[in-house]
Amino acid sequence: MRVVKEAEARRNEILDAAAELFGQKGFDGTSTGDILGKVGIARGTLYYHFKSKEDIMDALIERTNATILHAAQQVAEDKSIPVIDRILRVVMALNISSGDSSTEIMEHIHKPQNALMHQKVQKAVIRSVPPILASIISEGIEQGIFNTPYPYECMEMVVVYATTIFDNDMVDMTEEERMSRVLAFIANVERLLGAGSGSLMSVMQMFGSANEAKGIHGDE
Repeated sequence: MRVVKEAEARRNEILDAAAELFGQKGFDGTSTGDILGKVGIARGTLYYHFKSKEDIMDALIERTNATILHAAQQVAEDKSIPVIDRILRVVMALNISSGDSSTEIMEHIHKPQNALMHQKVQKAVIRSVPPILASIISEGIEQGIFNTPYPYECMEMVVVYATTIFDNDMVDMTEEERMSRVLAFIANVERLLGAGSGSLMSVMQMFGSANEAKGIHGDE
C-alpha cells in the first residue's frame, strides 16, 4: 500500500509542476526537461508515470474535471441554498477557465490538432453534469418551482446546447448575437422546465448584465 501511495504522490507532484509550468510558459513552451527540473526527478521516473507531455496534459484535464465536478456536486447537495441559486452556483462551479493553469489547459485543448482531447472533455461534461443538475430540478418540482416529467432529459438538452453553441470554437458570434442567444436560451429553458417567465434570469450573471442584454432588444 505504501508503494501505491508513494506512486500516487509522485504522480500528483509531476502534475502540479506541469500545471504551474503550463500556466507560466504555455504548453508548447514547456519541455519535459522543464518538468523534470522542477520536480527534481530522472527522466525514467517521469516516463514511468506518463508516456509524453501530451499524456500529462490528458491527466491534468481528467484531474481538473474531477475536481470541478466534485465541487459542483457539493453545491448541488447543499439544501440550505435555494433551488434556483443552486443551479446558478453549480454552473459557475463548472467554469474550468479560471486560474492560470486551467486557462492554459483549455487553450491547449481548443487547438485544431487537439480535437480529440476537446471531444473527451465535452463528453465528460455531457455525461456528468446533467445528473447533478437533474437532482436540483427534481427538488424544484417538489417545491412547485418547475413542472416537467423529464428533469434529466431537460438538463441533458441544456448541457448539450450550452457546451456547443457557447463554445467559441463551434459557433462564431458577435457579442450582440451571443447575448441574443443567451436570452433565447434562458427563455426556452424556462419553458422546458415549466418555470415562471423570468424566473431564471439570475442565470444572466454567468453571461453579463441582464440589463445590458435587455438593451439589445430595447425595453420590453
